[in-house]
Amino acid sequence: MIRTLFVTRLYEALIDNADLLRELDHSVRILADEDHAGRSWSKEHGYRGYTSYASLNDLPLRDPAFADLVRLLNTHVRRFAEASHFGLARKLKLDSMWVNLLKTGGTHSGHIHPNSVVSGTFYVAAPPGSGAFKLEDPRLPMMMAAPPRSPDAPEDSRSFVYVEPQPGMVLLWESWLRHEVTPSTAKGDRISVSFNYS
Repeated sequence: MIRTLFVTRLYEALIDNADLLRELDHSVRILADEDHAGRSWSKEHGYRGYTSYASLNDLPLRDPAFADLVRLLNTHVRRFAEASHFGLARKLKLDSMWVNLLKTGGTHSGHIHPNSVVSGTFYVAAPPGSGAFKLEDPRLPMMMAAPPRSPDAPEDSRSFVYVEPQPGMVLLWESWLRHEVTPSTAKGDRISVSFNYS
């Protein structure tokens, strides 16, 4: 008998709302033009495009489109928390949200989100080739002499899993899970909204 232990979950859903996608696309592009602090931070840190990560912390108050998105995300985060069997004394609450406008050639190296419980991304625009979302097996640093996995290994046995983004897609994961964005070869901008719940 073989038992599967210590499951790592990735929640995936689609928010089918063309009006919201249009509003968010418009809002992100305005922020990218007007947020001088965010543009400076992006340039200083070699981010190909724009992110509000280090400059704006009030998107749902600043723009009704982000507030609408948060209302939708709250439901998805609740479902993910239930499916993950979290023993919570109170419900999870959004504690940060930022936008990312990634240009051709842009990438985001592997990282985690400390001090959060659930992290996620909502894709506003994802033209073909705009860079996969890559997840890393959290046991990788401890595997020592473990052999590589065969090319036909099922997804739950691979060391890395890649998800191709599409507009309207929501991805949620536990914040300790290392992840990254592979280089974009798209001809258009890859626009996403990232967030943490604690």
